[in-house]
Amino acid sequence: MEKDIIKVLVTLPVNEKHAEMIKAAAPDAEILFVPSAELDERAVSDAEIIIGNIPHSLLPACRDLKLLHLGSAGADGYPERMPEGALLTNSSGAYGLAISEHMLAALLAIKKKLFLYYDNEKASLWRDEGPVTPIEDSVVLSVGMGDIGGEFTRKCRALGAYTIGVRRTPRAKPEYADEIHTLDELDGLLPRADVVALSLPSGAETNGLMDERRLRLMKPGAVLINVGRGSAVVTEALQKVCSEGRIYAALDVTDPEPLPKDHPLWKTPNVFITPHISGFFHLPQTLDRIVAIGSENLKRFVNGGQLLNSVDPRTGYRRESDRAVY
Repeated sequence: MEKDIIKVLVTLPVNEKHAEMIKAAAPDAEILFVPSAELDERAVSDAEIIIGNIPHSLLPACRDLKLLHLGSAGADGYPERMPEGALLTNSSGAYGLAISEHMLAALLAIKKKLFLYYDNEKASLWRDEGPVTPIEDSVVLSVGMGDIGGEFTRKCRALGAYTIGVRRTPRAKPEYADEIHTLDELDGLLPRADVVALSLPSGAETNGLMDERRLRLMKPGAVLINVGRGSAVVTEALQKVCSEGRIYAALDVTDPEPLPKDHPLWKTPNVFITPHISGFFHLPQTLDRIVAIGSENLKRFVNGGQLLNSVDPRTGYRRESDRAVY
C-alpha cells in the first residue's frame, strides 16, 4: 500500500538554501512555494502543512490543514480562526537578535541625542546639545521576557545596566536579570526605571497597559520602547505626556497601524517612530532562523515528534515546554 504524500505549502520568501533545508526535512512530501502576496483559496485548499503566514480570510478554505507554522512570533487572530483539529505553531525564538539590536540602537540614539544632532545636520547647524545619559547604571525594566525581551535585557546588562524583568506568570529568574516580577507588580516598578521596554503580544492583559496613569508613574526623562503591539500603549495619553517633555518614546509599533500620514503622533515631541520594521526579514539571520524552526517542525510532524513553539489557543502564547531557543 502506497504511503500518502503530504502536501506542504511554503509562503516565506525563501532562497535556494532555505528551500533545500525545507525539502530535506520531508523528502517524500510534495512542497509548493508560493509567495504570500500571490495566495488565493485554490493555493491553500489542499495544503496539509503551511509554513509561513496566510491571510486570516483564507483559513476557511484550508479544508485539509493539519499544521500551520507561522513565520511570525505573534499569532494574533489565528487561534480563533483555525480549522478544527489543525495545530498552530509560531516562530518565536527567531526575532530576538534583530529586534533587541533595534531596541538598543533606538535607546542609544535617544540617550546620546543623535536624533537632535541629525536634525541639526540637516539644518547645517553646528551646536552642542548638552549632557547625555548612559546605559551603564541605568535601571532597565523589560515588560515581556520572551525571546525579544530576554535578549534586550541580556544586552543591557552586558552594558552595565541593572535589569528587571516582568513576566505574565511566575518563573525562575534568568541569570541576566537582577530581579524578576509579574505583571501585577508593574505600578511599583515603573517609578524605578530609566528605560521601560515593551515586547508584548496583544490580548486582554496587555491592551491599553500603558495608559496615562502608568505613563505618569514613569520617572521623568525615562525612555519608553515599544516593539510588541501598538495597542499596549494608549496613543492619546502618550502624545500628551511626551508633549509635556516628561518622557521619551521609541516606537516600532503604533495604534493605529499603519500610522496615518496626518496623525499627530508623527509630530509629537520626544517621540521617535519606525514603521514596524525591527523584525520582519531585514536581518538575514531572522529568516534563517524562521526557516530552521519551520523545517524542524515539518520534520517532527512527519515523524510524529513533539512540535516546537505550539501556540496555546487560550492565551495566544507559545507553550514554554516546547520553545525553540537560539
